[in-house]
Amino acid sequence: MDPARLRLLRELGDRGSVAAVAAAMHVSASAVSQQLAALQAAVAVPLTVKQGRRLVLTDAGEALAAAASRVEQALADAHDAVSVYLGKDEQPVRVSAFHSAGLAFFAPLLALLGGTPRVSLVDADVAQDEFAGLTADHDLVIAHRLAHDPEWPTRRLVVTPLLVEPLDVALPAGHPLAAAPDIRPEQLRDERWISTHENFPLAGVLAHLGALIGQRPRIEHRINEFSVAAQVVRAGAALAVMPRTTAAPLAVDGMVLRPIVGAPFARHVDVLARPDAIARGAVRAVLAALREVTSDATERKPDPRPRRRA
Repeated sequence: MDPARLRLLRELGDRGSVAAVAAAMHVSASAVSQQLAALQAAVAVPLTVKQGRRLVLTDAGEALAAAASRVEQALADAHDAVSVYLGKDEQPVRVSAFHSAGLAFFAPLLALLGGTPRVSLVDADVAQDEFAGLTADHDLVIAHRLAHDPEWPTRRLVVTPLLVEPLDVALPAGHPLAAAPDIRPEQLRDERWISTHENFPLAGVLAHLGALIGQRPRIEHRINEFSVAAQVVRAGAALAVMPRTTAAPLAVDGMVLRPIVGAPFARHVDVLARPDAIARGAVRAVLAALREVTSDATERKPDPRPRRRA
């Protein structure tokens, strides 16, 4: 089988359409279709099936795409061996992170690396089911999911856990509950809330919290960016659920974070990557640095008192 055709099949599985594959590979859609047809001619079972207007992989197609990942990994291993021998890998490591992870980890990562290896950073806040697809364009994708959500697909991805992060309630410092070290669910009845947009990883937290409160949460605002949500919280307009570690820098200027008693809400923060990306020594070095940065962040205990920026 032609490795180039196998790669197109894998790209189709990751990107979701022939048009997206063609755009990424800088070829025409008809060229992609022709190569996929040639690959199909060499295989006795269907690799793709029409699903509305989209062309998706069958189970056999998924299995072959997973094998294609291993082929790409072997080729990347060979390329990396030559790069190590030559003493250089000039291609930057592309790192994508959702907003709060970028806020918490990008600067410390750059400081720790000191310019070697080179990195190219991108913030990408997407719905949970889109994180895996980002690995088509980025070497390392920092992603998050709630503890009860489905795990990441590992058939064609390498998943590296970074941290399990507790979720707290963000309150204005003047709120009556802000003086307590923690909050009981029933104390949150009749509060107004900020939620993320639907289908984003933290959107389901308030539904679970509502079950504990015994009342459907009153969602007045939908804001994905925590720094923007923090401003709304400081204004006393609503409460929000925020991650304890990555949102800790925002717990200043009149906003505090408080844990919820008896509600072990948490999100998993992981790095997703294609096997061939991990085959590069530079990517592994950046991944190791990310793990060190997040370890340092979790070891620092947030100050429960409201603070002001220096």
